[in-house]
Amino acid sequence: MKLDLLVRNANILTLDDARPTARALGALHGRIVGLDEEAEHLPAARVIDAGGATVVPGFNDAHCHTAWFGLTLTQLDVSGARTVDEVYDAVAAYAAKLPEDAWVIGAGLDHNRTGGRYPHRDALDRAAGGRRVWLKHTSGHACVVNTPVLRLAGILADGFTDPDGGVVSRDEDGRPDGLLEETAQRLVQRHVLPYPVETVADAVDAATRHYLTEGITSFTEAGIGGGWIGHTPVELAAYQLARDTGRLHTRAQLMAASDVLHPLVSHADDGIGLGLDLGMRTGFGDDRLSLGPVKIFLDGSLLGRTAAVTEPFCGCPHNEAEAANPTGYLQNDADAMTETVVAAHRSGWTVAAHAIGDRAVDLALDAFARAQRELPRPGVHHRIEHAGVVRPDQLRRFAELGVIPVPQHNFLPPFGDAMAESLGAQRTAWSYRLRSLLDLGLPVPGSSDRPVAPGAPLPAIQAMVQRRTGSGAVYGPDERVPVLDALRAWTEGSARATGFGGRKGRLVPGQLADLTILDADPLRTDPGRIGSLQVLATVVDGDPVHDPHGLAAQAATLAPVQPVPPSPQGHQALRPQENV
Repeated sequence: MKLDLLVRNANILTLDDARPTARALGALHGRIVGLDEEAEHLPAARVIDAGGATVVPGFNDAHCHTAWFGLTLTQLDVSGARTVDEVYDAVAAYAAKLPEDAWVIGAGLDHNRTGGRYPHRDALDRAAGGRRVWLKHTSGHACVVNTPVLRLAGILADGFTDPDGGVVSRDEDGRPDGLLEETAQRLVQRHVLPYPVETVADAVDAATRHYLTEGITSFTEAGIGGGWIGHTPVELAAYQLARDTGRLHTRAQLMAASDVLHPLVSHADDGIGLGLDLGMRTGFGDDRLSLGPVKIFLDGSLLGRTAAVTEPFCGCPHNEAEAANPTGYLQNDADAMTETVVAAHRSGWTVAAHAIGDRAVDLALDAFARAQRELPRPGVHHRIEHAGVVRPDQLRRFAELGVIPVPQHNFLPPFGDAMAESLGAQRTAWSYRLRSLLDLGLPVPGSSDRPVAPGAPLPAIQAMVQRRTGSGAVYGPDERVPVLDALRAWTEGSARATGFGGRKGRLVPGQLADLTILDADPLRTDPGRIGSLQVLATVVDGDPVHDPHGLAAQAATLAPVQPVPPSPQGHQALRPQENV
């Protein structure tokens, strides 16, 4: 047998209890076929001599926004602004280079970094010189626009009322000030969208090329096709185009936005009443490109204080919208959203419910409980995306219902101080949990919500271990975990949470040959330096698709095999977990 790829002279962390480490790995037809003596003496078309570098399973981001991230790479970046005047200056400089009829589209706006202030439409009018301005909040749950866009969206018309599940903010004079929250963003998007599939495919190309530099081999796109999160009603076609033309560089699982589900006509015995045409549902596709859960938004964000919580947010409101909704708000009528969850469950979907506030988490858990009660599906594990605030009494329900939480611990360094200020000490201890969820035996995946926050896995792993905010404070110290648990979350944990448990996430024979090669062992690295480790190479499907250092070589050019020092016993401290 001739291997497609042989990795040797490596410190391989398999994440397998039975064989925690190895020195060599062989891959054939995209699968791992052997370790150490099973592979190291076999001929191979390509060989990576790791020179003692550490090999881990490819990182898997279980919740991100890939097309959105790819698009931001070509837009005005205002994430560095620390005052609204700096935002205005950036808009003016960017607008000066554009035609007079162009849009100024920017990303990364964060009022928490600009003293709690949002840009005002009047100042944006002056900065843009009459051009239309659309600045997206980093949370994705709000945006700021100027007067020409407000007029285009119909917001300045007599008799205008806020849409359900959204807020148009107004200044002290009662005028719309340019801030649009949640579903109110659709009033603008309908004049820009849909993007051409070529544009979306190019965004996927740019994003997934970047992912490879960070060791990411798989991701789940958290919402396509509809709502304020989608880019075109035919977004799946854009991903298929990217795959067909070599622009999809990693594995992709796509969540359909619940907005695109519609009534279906099927046999009464089928129970398929809501879904996509032809009955497509969760699991359609293959290891490279597939449909994942259906995504439904139940509430908003902590950053924008639109998450639905049971007790008011702490501190003074930043604007009139916050003052009017001190406990945030749901995206739609609670009963209507519950009906959507139950109907999707009955039609064969796994459901991913966006719920950040504890009030929204209650709604999600109640909906899942009702769905399983009406139609038991024991092998299905619904998800709660973000699970930002989870009260102690809600933890038990996660375990009883087998619901998978998908929190983003990379939020803690950039946003932790602002979130703690909004939540207060008690709720901060309950938010973006990790240790308490793992102790319940739940698979907690690694996920970033990129581009809401920086998405590189290694800094996120460091955040899981240290849980430090930008000020250096520890955010919920009881929820910290050892490095190995954090590494498992970004590999096997994500595989299990996305329905690929047993197929990827560990480096064992039979699983997909997706690897990330690091310049040092994260288990031997000071926790404060894990985020600085370098990705030397990334392998997808047995192919070294990112190899800037030229590690892959023809067998004839290789040096002799060198011994690799054994890994510490701490590598074996793995808690066995059942595949989900």
